[in-house]
Amino acid sequence: MIRVVLPVHLRTLARTGKEIRVEVAGAVTQRGVLDAVERDYPMLAGTVRDRRTGQRRPLVRFFACEEDLSNESPDALLPDRVAKGEEPFMIVGAMAGG
Repeated sequence: MIRVVLPVHLRTLARTGKEIRVEVAGAVTQRGVLDAVERDYPMLAGTVRDRRTGQRRPLVRFFACEEDLSNESPDALLPDRVAKGEEPFMIVGAMAGG
């Protein structure tokens, strides 16, 4: 199981706690994790990625193992510690403005 940490606004929308767990079939990539999140929590579809293009929303960032993975390819493998469930994949709502 992959551990995913959600920001407060997505937790509220999904009516869940800070961390959810999803099953990813095959290679553990950003795309695979986000597909699983949207499958298990359909109310989150379109909140993290654009429904039409599948691209990350501008003010959403992804972190794992103290690394910013936001600009990595959605098909790049996530760190082994995430794939093993030892570390979470974090979805973070970024701040903008001053």
